[in-house]
Amino acid sequence: MLLDALVTTADTVAATRSRLAKVDALAELLNRLAPDEVAPAVGMLVGRPRQGRVGVGWRGLGAAMGEPAAEATLTVGDLDAFLDRMLTLSGAGSAAERTAALRDLTGRATAAEQDFIGRVLLGEMRTGALEGVLLDAIARASDRPAPSVRRAAMLSGDLGETALLALTGTADELDDVGLVVGRPVLPMLAATAASASAALETTGEASVEFKLDGARIQVHRNGDEVRVFTRTLADITHRVPEVVEVVRSMPARDLILDGETLALDEDGGPRPFQETMSRFGSESVGETVLHPWFFDILHVDGRDLLDEPLSMRRAELERVAGEHRIPGRVTDDPEVAEQVARDALAAGQEGVVVKALGSPYAAGRRGSSWIKVKPVHTYDLVVLACEWGSGRRQGLLSNLHLGALDPDGEYGEPGGFVMVGKTFKGLTDEMLRMQTELFQEIEVRRTPGTVWVAPTTVVEIAIDGVQRSSRYPGGIALRFARVKRYRDDKTAAEADTITNLRGLLRGTPE
Repeated sequence: MLLDALVTTADTVAATRSRLAKVDALAELLNRLAPDEVAPAVGMLVGRPRQGRVGVGWRGLGAAMGEPAAEATLTVGDLDAFLDRMLTLSGAGSAAERTAALRDLTGRATAAEQDFIGRVLLGEMRTGALEGVLLDAIARASDRPAPSVRRAAMLSGDLGETALLALTGTADELDDVGLVVGRPVLPMLAATAASASAALETTGEASVEFKLDGARIQVHRNGDEVRVFTRTLADITHRVPEVVEVVRSMPARDLILDGETLALDEDGGPRPFQETMSRFGSESVGETVLHPWFFDILHVDGRDLLDEPLSMRRAELERVAGEHRIPGRVTDDPEVAEQVARDALAAGQEGVVVKALGSPYAAGRRGSSWIKVKPVHTYDLVVLACEWGSGRRQGLLSNLHLGALDPDGEYGEPGGFVMVGKTFKGLTDEMLRMQTELFQEIEVRRTPGTVWVAPTTVVEIAIDGVQRSSRYPGGIALRFARVKRYRDDKTAAEADTITNLRGLLRGTPE
């Protein structure tokens, strides 16, 4: 298939607000793809090609981008083969070869194709809402039940391979997709509430658990082989040998565990999140030791536990993980829930997560079965742009433009981001240096005072609340926003939504 067909469909989907029209366009495209084009095409559409990131940045792309071709001749296979080649080029002379290969590819691309290729290479494709639409399109194109398609995608963690199986395999083969020890699944996500007692009103009897100030991990054990994955499903086993040893010592042969890891200080309290993430992201093992704690168990010794109630999973986790289970209490008493929250804060942790006792593990979903509670209003927002600083910050990118996720396209494109405020407060010198370098690498355009970036960087922002405002399209503005930390462990699709922020209006002065 010509790449132009993929580009045209992506543009059609972006131009309409009708979910039905999006599904129709994508289903029609899927039915035209050859089997070997399905997984690559789906990966390109959601900004996650099967090869992953291939090391092409904005500067390299801009330097290699020449005059566009007048006629569309590139195929989906051409772009897929180019990405394969980028993974093989390394060592002396590879930079010139990479530039030459990129120049050849973009020289054969039309202007619209050049733009599409750039967004694929830079990870700039907006994926939040599109993935949900694509799942419905896969079901439509393959004539398979949508729940079967969604479950297969969640348990395989691979939308492209799910599409291929749905389109070319049997219904039974699709339904047979399940947990595989060693293959990560999408993590279950939590909604938010203002207090533990308020969360309990939604869940009923619940397990109220410490929310640790750490990095999320998913650990798979098959005999003596242990693999550790991040919340974005990246394999980091070689970085966390201490986590591997803890899980290898547990009384089970096969396991899939969900939890967090963090570094502790001399008194047993959590070290700053940045220290945990520095150790978590390092390719070499340093002096800082990471300690794992687990809050869920998805599989044990041949038994899948996804669909079992939390009450049963919790008991099994206690048996397997023992002292490495995250602290918490089962209760339906609001005061007990609030006491657990106070205990968590006293221990230096973020807050609590309130989990309905009868709930299954819903991989990849954010619902009301899990509700996180933090005492300070903190939200994970996406950097849309950054302004050059002045005075002491001259020459550094400083003032952040912040966006909330707009999953339904209420204020623009579904899965896009709506601006809710700016801030330069809370930025350390290290953060200023880091973001000045990073944002110029992911720059998409600039004006004399501002650099606009690909909406991929998540930052945790503390606020005193929100207020109504006509300045921003979402109708609200952040009050006293300040930067707490960058969240390298989160994707933009996991940012807080504009709906979550607007929910604060009830407690904010008009």
